[in-house]
Amino acid sequence: MHITLITPAPRGSRAGNRATAERWARLLRASGHRTRIITEYDAEPTDLLVALHAWRSSESVRQYRAHTPSGPLIVALTGTDIYRFQQTHPEATRYSMAQADALVGLHERVADDIPREFHNRLHTIFQSAEPLPSRRAPVQSRFDVVVIGHLRDEKDSLRTAWAARQLPRESRLNVIQLGRAHDDQWQALAEQEARENPRFDWKGELPRWQVRRHMAKARLMVISSVMEGGANVVSEACVAGLPVIASDIPGNVGLLGGDYPGTYPVEDTTALREQLLRAENEPEFLAALQSRVEARAPLFRPEAEQAALERVVNAVMDQYGKEN
Repeated sequence: MHITLITPAPRGSRAGNRATAERWARLLRASGHRTRIITEYDAEPTDLLVALHAWRSSESVRQYRAHTPSGPLIVALTGTDIYRFQQTHPEATRYSMAQADALVGLHERVADDIPREFHNRLHTIFQSAEPLPSRRAPVQSRFDVVVIGHLRDEKDSLRTAWAARQLPRESRLNVIQLGRAHDDQWQALAEQEARENPRFDWKGELPRWQVRRHMAKARLMVISSVMEGGANVVSEACVAGLPVIASDIPGNVGLLGGDYPGTYPVEDTTALREQLLRAENEPEFLAALQSRVEARAPLFRPEAEQAALERVVNAVMDQYGKEN
């Protein structure tokens, strides 16, 4: 089949939507399909349209439906779709959801936060990650904690740095932050934090191979987001066997499991600090976190994502009585 993927993120962007679109295009090609990625609907013939982001791609969905009223359509729901735009832009967001033959959520708790009328068309696809070449020996003089992602409001990006400010003097904990600032305000905040906080090391945006090297050497990763649709960096940590401490939002719990012990109440600096100290000072707790992420790792293998993606494609095409 010929499958068109729409993402609002342009070629060269490091946004999560672009990375997902490119990975899905590769996986679909490996299953024998022809794929292309566009940012806006262009009326070129296609057997199936996959729109990433219900709200940002809503105009493309409208144009597709006007051009091909009965064309097969899959819509992938992002974190901002589920936890923001359903409330702030309900008409456009719900339009895309209603027009879709299948909705895709990236974690296992999406059904809790979308209308019941859409549950029967919801599928879960866990984003996959490639294993690191190998774990590297950590720096012995420090307890390095890595935080990965562009600095912006949705990520609550400096929460780990703030938690590290009030640690006991004997703590060896050091926060390594990777990712560019989303705007001038976040740039200024990160630069100020780097000046004032000796436990904070902001590296800015790095090539992927350097990010993976930092993950390979770190003892722990923190994901502090206030909203997530299913962060790929959590998949990467699980596949790498890197212990995670995460805010207790659905997008994190839906990847790590409902009884994962390494969570804390979102935006709670004190609770995060306590979890960080526990990870540094209680080897059995850190080992338990590692065991739990390793147990989740099979969910995030590329072959698992490819199989799940193909199941959704087949389910949609079956509705139209088409073979693919």
